[in-house]
Amino acid sequence: MTWQKYAQLKEAEIFGELQTGLTGLSNAEVEKLRIDSGYNELGTETKRWYDILGRQFKSPFIYILLAIVPLSVFFGEMLDAIMVIIFIVINVGLGFFQEFKSEKMLAILSNYVVARARVRRDKKESMIPSRELVPGDVVILETGDIVPADARVLSAQGLTINESVLTGESVPVTKDSVACATAPADVYAAQNIVFSGTTVVGGKAEVVVIGIGKMSFIGSIARLAADTVRVSGFEKGIGHLSTFILRLIFGTLALVFAANLIIKPITSSSLIELIIFSIALAISVIPEALPVVTTFSLSRGALHLAKKKVVVKRLSAIEDLGGIDILCTDKTGTITENELSVAEILPIDDYHKDDVILAAAQASPFLYEAGKEPNNAFDSALAKVITKTERAVLTKSHIVAEIPFDPVRRRNAVLVVSGANANVIVRGAYEEVSLLCTNISGHNKEILAWLKNEGEHGRRVIVVAKRKAKQNEVNDLAGAEHDLLCVGLISFVDPLKSTSHAAITEAKQLGVTVKILTGDGPEVAGAIGLEVGLIEKNDEVITGAELFALPPDEQTQAVETHAVFARVNPSEKYQIIKLLQSKHHVGFLGEGINDAPALKIAEVGLVVAEASDVARSAADVVLLKKSLEVIIDGIREGRIVFVNTLTYIKSTLASNLGNFYAVAVASLLIDYLPMLPLQILLLNLLSDFPMIAIATDRVDAQALKKPKQYDIKEIALIATVLGLVSSLFDFIYFAYFKNGGPATLQTNWFMGSIITELLFLFSIRTRRWSWQGRRPSTTILILTLGAALVTIVIPLLSWSREIFKFTLPSKNDYLAVFIIAALYFVTTEVVKWAYYKWFNK
Repeated sequence: MTWQKYAQLKEAEIFGELQTGLTGLSNAEVEKLRIDSGYNELGTETKRWYDILGRQFKSPFIYILLAIVPLSVFFGEMLDAIMVIIFIVINVGLGFFQEFKSEKMLAILSNYVVARARVRRDKKESMIPSRELVPGDVVILETGDIVPADARVLSAQGLTINESVLTGESVPVTKDSVACATAPADVYAAQNIVFSGTTVVGGKAEVVVIGIGKMSFIGSIARLAADTVRVSGFEKGIGHLSTFILRLIFGTLALVFAANLIIKPITSSSLIELIIFSIALAISVIPEALPVVTTFSLSRGALHLAKKKVVVKRLSAIEDLGGIDILCTDKTGTITENELSVAEILPIDDYHKDDVILAAAQASPFLYEAGKEPNNAFDSALAKVITKTERAVLTKSHIVAEIPFDPVRRRNAVLVVSGANANVIVRGAYEEVSLLCTNISGHNKEILAWLKNEGEHGRRVIVVAKRKAKQNEVNDLAGAEHDLLCVGLISFVDPLKSTSHAAITEAKQLGVTVKILTGDGPEVAGAIGLEVGLIEKNDEVITGAELFALPPDEQTQAVETHAVFARVNPSEKYQIIKLLQSKHHVGFLGEGINDAPALKIAEVGLVVAEASDVARSAADVVLLKKSLEVIIDGIREGRIVFVNTLTYIKSTLASNLGNFYAVAVASLLIDYLPMLPLQILLLNLLSDFPMIAIATDRVDAQALKKPKQYDIKEIALIATVLGLVSSLFDFIYFAYFKNGGPATLQTNWFMGSIITELLFLFSIRTRRWSWQGRRPSTTILILTLGAALVTIVIPLLSWSREIFKFTLPSKNDYLAVFIIAALYFVTTEVVKWAYYKWFNK
């Protein structure tokens, strides 16, 4: 039976359905029920160290590198095999260390675990582990308890529940035991059901368990989250890129190999040499340092974000965060402070604002003692504005009779004695309390205009009324609620965070649209949307019910045009994000149990540290400080990672492809190899060495202004255009040095190839003229200089000439190498400028 059905049943019917009673189940009945129901646990996924380690190998490039190792060993290229293994170990080690550390940190943050519950069994009350609860157990709830399972309220005394983890509603709700006339449409309407994971903020109650573990409301959410499979944007991009590179390499290689077989006479020894040369040539094009570059970049991003109190569970989520163009978030605690404060006060007749605050405070049993924690957001707000004078009055006062707030009456009442004076004070909803007042009619116009204004600003309002108490009314407080004088009205607001305006403005500058998805009503959500500039009129808010009453094609249009969504439930959040994903890359910030499915399906799921276990399990990023500003920092960090990774890809592809084509074609024009396999591998190593430092590079501000995705066509186009420039200058090296013999050509082409690649890095790192871009990082400058020096020195050393089959270059050789490299750099700059000006705006 569903919780909606239980909400309609009376106590006797509930006991009959569950075969229980007020005295609780017997231990024998519990054991029997557990056979069918199991334990009260969700079984959320625990990440073990070997799961995290295994995840580091799930990359197409890692697969390629793993395949290269045995091939290199088989053909005797041990140096290359060792270097590839080093790349793999660095990449896997860095990724494992960062993600394992994040998981450990998150384990410490677990704070929604319900450890024990007070239960009545065999007519006795006892504390048991909450996982041992079964349907039919009678549980006693008190202030501060976390509800251990879905349960139907049997009796309640001032029971108020914070359901924000489920609904996103920041104000606690009151619960009672009255059966519903009709099945509640949603959680908001279930006034006699308490849900697992919510918190008792006031009162006490006896409840009977109706749903545990995976059969509870949060269990259904957890199942939806578990069934959702997401492939990150980073994984998709890298997958497409690796497929493109492999097809390009092996297609070209097959043609070159076949052409060599056709054009040249082949012997058994030359065939083996050609095979080794082909493999070395193929390896030289594969950007084997890509995993290391991305992991370095992501790790640096994670460290930067950690300093801003952000824990990254999945490293690649940083780059995915840089790719989002829509950020969906709840308003509470992210855009607003998640803490009500007094906004406006409207005194009536001769009363003053201080009189209104004092009367409202006297109506709360939680505000008589300084330091006592109120059980609701309204009293917490009042506590912050009580003056010393008002505190002194409260200290000398005491409540002798009380009717707690009731959702049906929509008010509470107290009889307060202060010295020789006794007053009946009532506070609550204007619609109810105003009917009990005698002085309202003369102020109707003023009050209604004030209420309209406060409603348009999304503020919650209470009215306070009082009169002198009569002697016998202490025993009949309900009968004393008449002939009251309205003291005044108070409005409350959950104020904007001081950083929200700036964060949303910066999001717009970064090309990110912020959308609010909240459980709050349309008035409150609309007021916040207006205040931060997401909407221009209140009627631009759409509720979940209104959205999904539209035809499917209109739903798609509505999620595009609306920026504020109110009264949305878990499945509606999930569906909104799915609709947005048809055209956009979506990030989602949530915290409640209800947010888990949406967190799982979004490109990037973000939660706060206080989020439920289910939500944290589904998320990629955990915010120790809940702020929109921190998320914007993460988006910027993700774009820096993306730009640097893309710089490496473009640089290595253009350089390597240019060299690949030139060497491959040159092999057809001469009767010896234009570069030996070992020389190709050394060239690859020296040119890749400074490339790893791209992870530390500075990025132009212009490059961060738009969401970033891997555009394979654009990568292929610029790599081809600039690769052709590289090939052209490789042929210039070939033409200039080929008459000097094999060793002279191989030595000088080797040096020229590395020098041009190093220079090319400084050109491709910015779309502007290289001298107009931001200064390269110190690490890049040092490693590039180091690689250039090694390149120049290697042919000068006798032992290295022996190993790599180089010859000693002359001064003229060095001069020619540097002049051609300088001309190459100038040509590359001009071609790059023309490309971005005319072909890729």
